[in-house]
Amino acid sequence: MRELKLRVMRRYTFLFPFFIGTLFFVLNFSVLGEYNAFVVHDRANLKQVGQDVYSSRLENVDKSHKFTFNTLVWSDEFEGQGGIDTSKWFHQTKLILGDRWANNEEQHYTARIENAYVANGTLRIKAKKEPYTDQGHQKEYTSARLNSKFAFKYGKVVVRAKLPNVAGTWPAIWLLGKNIKEVGGYWTSEGFGKVTWPHCGEIDIMEPNIEKTQTLATWHWFNGREYQMNSKQIPLSNVDASQNFHDYILEWDSKSMRIYLDDTLVNEMSTVKPYDKEFYILLNLAMGGNLGGIVDPGFTEDIMEIDYVRVYQ
Repeated sequence: MRELKLRVMRRYTFLFPFFIGTLFFVLNFSVLGEYNAFVVHDRANLKQVGQDVYSSRLENVDKSHKFTFNTLVWSDEFEGQGGIDTSKWFHQTKLILGDRWANNEEQHYTARIENAYVANGTLRIKAKKEPYTDQGHQKEYTSARLNSKFAFKYGKVVVRAKLPNVAGTWPAIWLLGKNIKEVGGYWTSEGFGKVTWPHCGEIDIMEPNIEKTQTLATWHWFNGREYQMNSKQIPLSNVDASQNFHDYILEWDSKSMRIYLDDTLVNEMSTVKPYDKEFYILLNLAMGGNLGGIVDPGFTEDIMEIDYVRVYQ
């Protein structure tokens, strides 16, 4: 067992990952004043990392720091009809764990127009219930996962999106380090894959909770010693998220990173390593699993609809 002491004199949010058996939990709370916090936890493995990892992380953010990003450097407005623009996006379809995707997701990602297409000025990523066999494995759902062929360091990402509403659908707008070594990923196939997750870093601009009552903003990374996570959430109802377009925003420079829902700050942290390297954008709609929850038995299909993706520097 291990004891961790923290002494604080200001208001901070703390994230304490811990294990009960093989289950991984994160305790999230804020404190104000002077406290000593004691955390005792048992060691266990996170298979994605390939080693024992558990930690808490406190990030100090310069509240006076302002972002200025005025130049549009890359975008997709999703004009026209038909398939995605393959000069901008790559269909990631290869199962990264041999027979499945991470988090026990239940879908195959395909490169078919049935699962990702442009219509009436928006991108539609459609998850469908259908038996589908690929790479020697049958799954009961299909969907799409897109990698941007554009990578960048620092800037502002704005993704205007409307989310699926059926229980068990799990949409995500996020970024990974360009140097991730991941089976079937675009940047790995281009020769840039050098490190595994979470050493590459991950930025989750938007993920809903299982109940679809909140939107989460999260960073995952490795600090040279152990796995780190910083996650916060704000309310966002399923009706609102699925019936209305919202802007999901990341602002990121050499000092700090902030994630917004429209004009509301969701989470922020300092720009630590590996967030001093290039990242790329992912858009996907998963089904079920540890983070999507139980799929509605009556599910047939649902869509994540994206009006545009814009990157400013």
